[in-house]
Amino acid sequence: MKKGILAKKTAVCVISLTMLLSTAIIGCNKQASKNTTTGQTDELKPDSDGLISIKTWSRTDCGSTVWVVADQKGFLKKYGLKLEYTGETQSTQQIPSILNGNNYIGDFHPNTYAVAVAGGADLIGIGAKGADPTPDIDPKYRHMWWFISKKVSDAGVKTFADLVKYQKSVGRKLKFSTGAANICTDFEGNTIADKVGLKRDDIEWVTMPDVQAIQALQQNLLDVSAVHPPYYKGMENAGNSKIADTIDTGLGETAGLTYYVVDKTWAKKNPNITKKLLHALFEAQVWSNQHPTESADLTAKHIKQPISGNHYYSNSLKIDDEKWIKPWLDDLVKNGSIPKGKIKWSDLVTTEYQ
Repeated sequence: MKKGILAKKTAVCVISLTMLLSTAIIGCNKQASKNTTTGQTDELKPDSDGLISIKTWSRTDCGSTVWVVADQKGFLKKYGLKLEYTGETQSTQQIPSILNGNNYIGDFHPNTYAVAVAGGADLIGIGAKGADPTPDIDPKYRHMWWFISKKVSDAGVKTFADLVKYQKSVGRKLKFSTGAANICTDFEGNTIADKVGLKRDDIEWVTMPDVQAIQALQQNLLDVSAVHPPYYKGMENAGNSKIADTIDTGLGETAGLTYYVVDKTWAKKNPNITKKLLHALFEAQVWSNQHPTESADLTAKHIKQPISGNHYYSNSLKIDDEKWIKPWLDDLVKNGSIPKGKIKWSDLVTTEYQ
C-alpha cells in the first residue's frame, strides 16, 4: 500500500524532477519513438476510442494513488492507454488473476511475488513503484509506522525495544497485526524485532486490514499494529502511540519497495504496450510525489473515504535492484518460506521495458 513530500534539501533535486517531467511531456510522437520496440507488434489492439485497455483489479484502497493519477491526470492517455477496472480481487487471488489473464498488471512487494516465482509462477517485475523516503523527507511519508495501545503504553512501553520486557511481563505471545503473510508488515516488523532482541517466536501475527487495526488496537485486541500513511492520523486520534517507523528497520529506501508486476508471456506478446504502461505509471508516481495534496484528494474521491496521507514513490526506475531486493529474499529464507538458493534477485525483475 506507498507517500510524497517535496521538502528536498536542495533546489537541484527540485529542478531535476521538473526536468524529468518536462522531458516526459515533450510529445506523443517522441515518446512513441523512445518507448517502442522496433519491429515488434503487440497482441492487444485499441478499442473504438483509440485507446488500449489495461486490465487491473479495482483500486479501492490507499495503494490506488498512482493508478488514479495515471488515469485522471492523462498520463495513460498520452501513451494511448486506459484502465479497465475488473472488480474487487482479494489479495490471495491477485497473483493468480495476472497469471490467468483476468488482469494484466499489479504491484507487489518483492517477498510477496517471490514466493509465487519460487513456486513456478511466470511473473516479472518491470520497474520500481514504491520506495521509502530518505531521512530528509517528512516522516509522515514513511512506508509504515508502528503503534501500541494506551494500555500497553501505560505499562511502560515507549519504544519497540521496550516490547522485550513487556512480553516477558505478560507471559504470552504479543499480537501484531498484518495485512497478509510475506508482505512489508511482517518482514519489517520482524526486522525491527530482530534488532531489539524480541524473538520472532514471541510474536503472533493477526491478519486484518489497516483500517480495522485502528479499532482493534484501541480495544486492546492487539498489542502492536503497523499501518500505512493514510491511517497514521486515525491511529493517533484513537489514542494509540507511535513506537517506531520504517527508518528503524535500517533498510533505507528498500523498506518501501514495490514493483509493477506482469506475466512474462503477456509482456513478450505486448512489448511496446508494456514499455508505455510502465512509463505512464512512473510519470504518475513522480507527479504524485510532487503533488501530495492533490494526489490525496484524487485518491479519497476514488476510494470514497477520507485519507490522511500518501505513500511515497521511487523517483527513478534505475535503482540498484540487486541491493534493494536482497534483504526481502534473505528474510524469506530465514522464515522458511523458500529454500536457500531457490531463486535469485534477477528472477524477480527485468530492465527490458524501462
